Amino acid sequence: MFIISLHYKVSMDEVEKHLPSHVEYLKEQYSLNNFIASGRKVPRTGGVILSNIKDREQLETVVNKDPFKRNNVADYEITEFIPSMTSKELDFLK
Repeated sequence: MFIISLHYKVSMDEVEKHLPSHVEYLKEQYSLNNFIASGRKVPRTGGVILSNIKDREQLETVVNKDPFKRNNVADYEITEFIPSMTSKELDFLK
C-alpha cells in the first residue's frame, strides 16, 4: 500500500484551473481499483491519495498521468507502508 502526498506549488487559482481534469483522473483510477481513498489536506496545501497498487514502478507510471503532475501543479511524495493493524472494516488492507 502507498500513501501519495501532494503539495501544491502554485496559487490556488492555478490549482482550480486543473482541478476538473485531476478529478477525472481520480475517477478513472478508482474505476481501475488503483486508489482506495483521496482528499484535500487541511489547511488546503495539497492532498493525499491512498493506493493499493502493489508495485512502486506501476504506481509511479499511474501518478505520472495525473494532470496535477503533468502540469507541474504539485510535488508528489510516495511512501510505502505495510498495514499490520486495522479496524475490522479495513482488514482487507492487511
